Amino acid sequence: MGIVNCTSDSFFSGSRFTEDAAVIAGVKMLNSGADMLDLGGQSSRPGAIEVDAPEEWRRIEAPLKGILDASPDALISVDTFHAEVAHKALEAGAFLINDIYGGTRDSQMIEVIKAMQCPYAMMHMQGTPRTMQDAPTYQDVVSDVILWFQKRLDHLRQEGIHQLMVDPGFGFGKNIQHNFDLLSRLHAMNALDCPILVGISRKSMIWKTLDCTADEALNGTTALHAWALERGANILRVHDVSAASEVVRLHEKLTFRPSVE
Repeated sequence: MGIVNCTSDSFFSGSRFTEDAAVIAGVKMLNSGADMLDLGGQSSRPGAIEVDAPEEWRRIEAPLKGILDASPDALISVDTFHAEVAHKALEAGAFLINDIYGGTRDSQMIEVIKAMQCPYAMMHMQGTPRTMQDAPTYQDVVSDVILWFQKRLDHLRQEGIHQLMVDPGFGFGKNIQHNFDLLSRLHAMNALDCPILVGISRKSMIWKTLDCTADEALNGTTALHAWALERGANILRVHDVSAASEVVRLHEKLTFRPSVE
């Protein structure tokens, strides 16, 4: 899942795109091996200032249509917690909605997902982007996150929504140790019986540990992507599609078991 941010304040400078640049970047990612794109018009970095639905839609409308004009078969996820934006994006050809609040922020989001019968990715976050890193606290981060997902999944399935995936929310209301605990025990999330989406690309758990910057965190990202796949990740949300595609291809070779006649 290639990241296309139509914002000016995303934490990684290499993922900030204006309208025309977003289309070019999205098509390039698809040509480099992305299975889908994640298009967003709102930064969710720590301390980010929220924008409303009309502004978010203004930022992504042209890139969404432009990418689909250039690549009609492209699978596009829209990263939004606004039901209004989700509905407009799905009507315009988006495939999936990726919601950092997991449907808890906008009461109409679940109605939109149910009406449109689209895949839905929900993330775990403690707090909001403005407050999430103030003092994240858990009894046991893995067990607490799984329990939260179990409750949300039960609710959504009762609502008739079944095309679901979960994102543990690396960096969203978690400190560095929380993040590594989640990655180390990622396999425990297989108990949720749905695909696991992992977004660790160039995040601070990497560059703070390695004492570098987000711009210098590709090698660390690649290492963590490999370990995430080994622990059961099904989808990688990435800034660097070519590098991540190589990880996927090598992991598939490593785990391939030819049939014996």
